[in-house]
Amino acid sequence: MIRREFLVRALSAAAASVFAREAFAQQGQQGAHSMHGMSDMSGMQGMRNSSGMPDMPGGGMPPSVQLAAPDALPAGAPLAALRTLPNESGEPGLFRATLVAQPAQHTLIAGHPTTFWQYGPAGGQPAEGAGNGPASAQPGSLVVGPLIDVREGDTVEIRFVNRLPEPSTIHWHGLPVPPDQDGNPSDPVAPGGSRVYRFTLPRGSAGTYWYHPHPHGQSAEQVFRGLAGPFVVRAADDPLAAWPERHLFFSDLKLASDGAIPPNDMMDWMNGREGQFVLVNGARRPLIVVTTDERWRIWNGCNARYLRLSLGEGRVFTQVGTDGGLLEQPRAGLTTLLLAPGERAELMVSAAGASGEAAQAQQSAQSRQLATSAQTARAILTAEVYDRRKMAMSHGSLPPNPALPLADVQFEPDSADTTQVARVLPASLRVIAPLGAPAARKSVVFSERMDMAAMHHTGRPVTGGLPGGLPTGMSFMINGATFDPRRITLTSRRGEVEHWSIENRTDMDHPFHLHGTQFQVLEREQGGVAALEPYRAWRDTVNVQPGETVRIATVQQQAGRRMFHCHILEHEDLGMMGTLKVI
Repeated sequence: MIRREFLVRALSAAAASVFAREAFAQQGQQGAHSMHGMSDMSGMQGMRNSSGMPDMPGGGMPPSVQLAAPDALPAGAPLAALRTLPNESGEPGLFRATLVAQPAQHTLIAGHPTTFWQYGPAGGQPAEGAGNGPASAQPGSLVVGPLIDVREGDTVEIRFVNRLPEPSTIHWHGLPVPPDQDGNPSDPVAPGGSRVYRFTLPRGSAGTYWYHPHPHGQSAEQVFRGLAGPFVVRAADDPLAAWPERHLFFSDLKLASDGAIPPNDMMDWMNGREGQFVLVNGARRPLIVVTTDERWRIWNGCNARYLRLSLGEGRVFTQVGTDGGLLEQPRAGLTTLLLAPGERAELMVSAAGASGEAAQAQQSAQSRQLATSAQTARAILTAEVYDRRKMAMSHGSLPPNPALPLADVQFEPDSADTTQVARVLPASLRVIAPLGAPAARKSVVFSERMDMAAMHHTGRPVTGGLPGGLPTGMSFMINGATFDPRRITLTSRRGEVEHWSIENRTDMDHPFHLHGTQFQVLEREQGGVAALEPYRAWRDTVNVQPGETVRIATVQQQAGRRMFHCHILEHEDLGMMGTLKVI
């Protein structure tokens, strides 16, 4: 039942709706006092029941807490460098490391430590403000998992240690890894347990990836508490290797005024969680100083927030890569770029404060020197307004979020830097061959069902009624059913090209993500009008708007079970996920 249908039922329950709105507002402030000050696993015990939801004495509404003000976190510090996971192997072609998931405290609001769940290397919990990466790393950057930086052809062997109070996994988002090494929900690592993930990265897999947990019903919370990190695979013949590289990992944070991270409320579950803060490498609104043309790798690691990125005032940049690596040709002259949750991009940003468009032109050394002698310019990296049609409890949709400044950018071109004079962005970056005629076709339909009577029932706790203790009354579905680990949704043959049709029959945007491979978007259809995708690229995540059908070409190369799902993580946990069996 989509929104326009269940709203009819909602109108017949006006009195309950009034109650519900008040209750949901209270729940949005829940849980912080019971979590404050917990710094280790023992301190986490009793905070949550086995379902992963907060304990609620007597089954009623949880106590309310006050959310921190939107300007409660400091801003303006230089962008923190991401720490890097150290390679424990001295053997060429082998990356071996240990990655530990555990509670750790960091102070973002003065006098109020926040307990995150974070990934880190072996050796115990990092001390406040300590880092394992560049000297410029700041306490906030520790919130983001360490960068795993490897090359095509490398064998990756990572021992995962779970020091959380609940099961977890590591999903290698976008990477072509064997199904039994991909951290699917059917293969959890118990609290106190460990396992080794091992895979070899084939030629052609260079790109910008990330890793995060994937236990069913608990993925959303584990990510919003901090469990996510970047993963870069490099190619030996990278045509952009000469450009300085900058990493921007965006994450979302909902924070109580006492520094606690509250659990999801009903609106978080229904629309996907968005906090009052968007962090860049773990900090609010940092300062980025650009002195030479740069290659930016950007991750949208938010649970549900869409990022329509711009540098403001018509400033342009060039897109050179997507989830699965470089494009065929640069896309110059862009002023905005939409990244749905889970998506990544590579951009070229010019120190002249204009764009990579200047680099796209085949400039002479003289014109380049003129460009680099430009005066200092300033810009604001902004998440512009994007209406993803979030639901309202009583009628219609919520208004879109206002524009949100993410970082301040200062362009200070160094006229003495002669190295960038020789750097000219190639007109062709790589060859991406079309996958060809399909051997099979698949259909995926996103739908939703809202039981407003159950959601508004005053005598029933809002957590409960579904396995895992998830909220009663809302279901997000694929092909008419919520996720069941015992059910195979679709079956594919290894090595066969397939065309998939992803149709969104809901009233809000949903990003589609497929495990284990990349795909090419072929066309988009809206209102019976189909349009070819204007450029060819490798992706593993694509946004699907309400009423839209997106058609993709893909092929799975390894037998086993894969997941596909909406990458609004709350919707994934509520059932918008299916299992693909590859034979």
